[in-house]
Amino acid sequence: MPMLPFHTTDVFTDIRFGGNPLAVVLNGESLDSATMQAIAAEFNLSETTFVLPPANPANTARIRIFNRTAEMAFAGHPMVGTAFILARLQPDLAEAAFEIPAGLVRVRIDRDAAGQAIGAMIAAPQPLSIGTTIAPDVIAAVLGLAPGDVVTAAHPPIVASTGNPYVIAELTSEALARCSPDLGAFKAALAAHPEQGSRFSVHVYCRDGGDTLRARMFAPLAGTWEDPATGSANAPLACLLLSLNADADRLSLRIHQGVEMGRPSLLRVEASRTPEGIVATLRGTCIPVMHGELCV
Repeated sequence: MPMLPFHTTDVFTDIRFGGNPLAVVLNGESLDSATMQAIAAEFNLSETTFVLPPANPANTARIRIFNRTAEMAFAGHPMVGTAFILARLQPDLAEAAFEIPAGLVRVRIDRDAAGQAIGAMIAAPQPLSIGTTIAPDVIAAVLGLAPGDVVTAAHPPIVASTGNPYVIAELTSEALARCSPDLGAFKAALAAHPEQGSRFSVHVYCRDGGDTLRARMFAPLAGTWEDPATGSANAPLACLLLSLNADADRLSLRIHQGVEMGRPSLLRVEASRTPEGIVATLRGTCIPVMHGELCV
């Protein structure tokens, strides 16, 4: 029976059992897509990654990312966590390039004074793209809120992406704590917005003073009722907020997520204007949790 090594890590935290847990399966080139999906469902985490040989030998690896129900084109905490695991296994690894369906993810490893990997910084694979706006009452319905809880002074609820699309909406601070996802309302929202394909994932935030935000992300249609830390949603959030300030070329944010779940996470996100558009980097620390072998 083939045995594959795997590791798990908590991402966007320096406290074990905080942050967003990730499973990383190594030497996965013998696995077909259905088996990868079954393994991800077995781990039952927000995402599981599979590390494969790169198509271009100049790159570090090809990474496939699966949530509980489907493969993903891009996700932030799997990129940071996979980089962290590979850096612990390869003490000389300083930079990496990951091939994913959304493009190429550039990675820089963070190490402590002793040379031990402690986290990573990644560049989102695509510049900001903006999609359709969503009515505030739709956001209120899917999260069990009142329409007045949705703040529209800066922007309406809107679809934004840097490799993976999310509906992004601002809430009042009090409403952010009250969110309670309604599966039926999520299904109705997706049916009313077929342009979203099979995804209707909602990322909400409130301002917490200065460069700090609090955020929550809900994707029950993908099997994730709530996510403790969502890099691929906070990256377009930072880019969106920068796009609204024509006088600024750069925006740095500290984003707290997962607090209501008992898995506090901290994401450091930077958006900047470039000739290619508004782009984002994500940085976070990680903690190793488990390692073992997977029977397949």
